[in-house]
Amino acid sequence: MSWRDKKRVIIVTTLLFLLITIGTVGYMTLINVSFVDALYMTIITISTVGYGEVGKMTEDAKIFSIFIIFGGITIVGYALGNLISIFVEGILNQAWKVKRMENKIEKLENHYIICGAGQTGKNVIKSFKEAGKSFVVIEKCEERYRELLDEDLLVIHGDSTHEEVLEKAKIYQSIGLVSTVSTDADNLFIVLTAREMKQDLYIVSRAIEERSDYKLKKAGADATVSPNEIGGHRMAALAIKPQVISFLDTITSASDIVLDLENVIISTGSIMEGRELRDLRIPEATGLIILAIKKKNCERFKFNPNSSEVLGLHDTLIVLGTEEQIDKLRSMACDTGRVSEKE
Repeated sequence: MSWRDKKRVIIVTTLLFLLITIGTVGYMTLINVSFVDALYMTIITISTVGYGEVGKMTEDAKIFSIFIIFGGITIVGYALGNLISIFVEGILNQAWKVKRMENKIEKLENHYIICGAGQTGKNVIKSFKEAGKSFVVIEKCEERYRELLDEDLLVIHGDSTHEEVLEKAKIYQSIGLVSTVSTDADNLFIVLTAREMKQDLYIVSRAIEERSDYKLKKAGADATVSPNEIGGHRMAALAIKPQVISFLDTITSASDIVLDLENVIISTGSIMEGRELRDLRIPEATGLIILAIKKKNCERFKFNPNSSEVLGLHDTLIVLGTEEQIDKLRSMACDTGRVSEKE
């Protein structure tokens, strides 16, 4: 319910309370009856049910009753009108919001799909919003679906394990999928379904039980994350190396400059292909810091690469810098910002 609707309900409730209070006090004074009798007299007068009076009605009491009746009819009519209006407007607004959202989902391209909006999923959503990425959420629980709808997020109410739901989320136009549902079995089924539907989709899945990461990767996940394992490692690191972790936490928000760790892929047509790092002079040209390079078809990263390193097609650079600096490098690399290039 919007603040405007809440305000209308408060006004109606206040008016009814004032009318009942005035009527009760008036009858207690005019016909000298008890509080209960006066309240009863007020209610039957407002509701116009036609029961007999509880005391002797004087001329003043009769005139007072006329005003109470008109007041009751007016306020009750106003209340019913507002309640009907709130109900109808709520249904229409909800329908309009859903239709508008569906139209936006239909136009999605190069977006991410987030399956599940539990605690882990909410953190993923928060990170994607902060990064300014385009995404759509698939949520099975109707209550969570309504919450996300109220937040004006793109969300689909359905089961992520079903192909038709993934199709509705425009999986064929998406570049990545994050599965954060609550069981390994469902995550596994989502990964299998998504991989079968789109071979070049970059898939990240939540892994809950031990060894489930192996099964998820075998099913088609590019990467898996165990929140429990990561939480344990982080707690240990905070205890053992608090200053290092503090530095890593603050490096992305140094003073007023927001720094990001990003991966940039050397793509077809790039001026960087086949050239040495020393010739490209990336730090001077963009202001970025090159932390590592991952060569095509190689699992290992080369940290603090040598200036004589030759860059090849589909090599990945891990860099640290501002969004503007990273965009400059993406332009040089002809990288559209995709998560991964499938070989």
